[in-house]
Amino acid sequence: MQHFGDVLKIIEGGLKFNVQTVVNYAQALKARLEKDGELQQARLLQTKLDGISPTLMAYSGSTAPELPVDQESQLELADIEKLAPGEAHAILDTHIRSDVDRFLTYARATDQLVEAGVGVAPRMLIFGPPGVGKTQLARHLAAELGLPLMTARCDSLISSYLGSTAKNIRKLFDHASERPCVLFLDEFDALAKARDDAQELGELKRVVVGLLQNIDALPPSCVLIAATNHQQLLDAAVWRRFSFRINMDLPRPELRDALLRSYLKSFLPSEHLDRAVLLSEGLSGAALREVAEDCIRGAVIAGEQTVPAHLLLHRMAQTSIIARGMSPTESAIARFLLDNKTPQRLAAAASNMSRRQVIKLSADMKVKVKPVAKEGIRKTGKSGGLVAVDKGTDSGKVQKPGAGRKSSAKRA
Repeated sequence: MQHFGDVLKIIEGGLKFNVQTVVNYAQALKARLEKDGELQQARLLQTKLDGISPTLMAYSGSTAPELPVDQESQLELADIEKLAPGEAHAILDTHIRSDVDRFLTYARATDQLVEAGVGVAPRMLIFGPPGVGKTQLARHLAAELGLPLMTARCDSLISSYLGSTAKNIRKLFDHASERPCVLFLDEFDALAKARDDAQELGELKRVVVGLLQNIDALPPSCVLIAATNHQQLLDAAVWRRFSFRINMDLPRPELRDALLRSYLKSFLPSEHLDRAVLLSEGLSGAALREVAEDCIRGAVIAGEQTVPAHLLLHRMAQTSIIARGMSPTESAIARFLLDNKTPQRLAAAASNMSRRQVIKLSADMKVKVKPVAKEGIRKTGKSGGLVAVDKGTDSGKVQKPGAGRKSSAKRA
């Protein structure tokens, strides 16, 4: 039966006298019917909602805000964002894109999978270093599924009062269960830290237990996404709660190229983008976006239609040097560019140094890396003779093996 999941949630909400759940899933069912072209059924359902929903809401006496709040601070426990399909696009590696597409396919076919007895809980754990696009991927999933993104706020979710954090988590999960949505738990290690840590208090261990129970109780209609920069801190029991685990690492050259093209858009320089990609080794997607947007600002102020290549290389080298913990002086930028096989003319323009200074710097760099011959004996020539290296007048002369011994014998 199509849309069977929504029907079950409406029945469940009615049995629990939860008016909000009934109304939310009835509205979701109406939207699905309209999308499928069943306009008559959708209009009939809207008529019922228009006539019954206000009465039910008044009868329920619910005056709670749209989002749950922390009892002590009265701050909302989450933020809601509604995204249209295609509004939040994520550029991903091929292997990650395959897993994400499979996740979306399963999440869209929840009813069919449940009916076939192989239902899958739509839960994804995303981990990796900062700035690689974990939050953007969560927004992309919500946009593609056509569901609101409910992002938990750790500043209000985690309370200093004993037992309040566990209560807040319960409130948030109960609220998410009342409507189709994507629940996003960013900085997940703050809630799901390993319970075997001797330095942690018993309160956090109770929070982890409550979190696991709330995850297990989530309906398939609620998509759960969690993200962390510190996956090594997560409790072992957390991992098996997520059927999809996405490891997002720093972007490879092909992905960095695609990211720069996406961020620069119509301001893309006509040449030397490949050199910018080479210079960006080790940078995250967030760092690439920052470089691209800063270059676009410079181009707009200068009245340029595209970003000048030397400006892009300058900002990319500067960001890479800072990421390595060094000071981005003009000399350091020029040296970095020359190390990465950048032509001297382009290195001079990108580092704000004169051509003569760059040529001298390049010559100094070659002298420093030139190998120096070791003192002593080394092989040379086709005959395999030896060269005696010393400070005498015979330095560098080739002696045949045994020649020294014959000369000594004659003198004797």
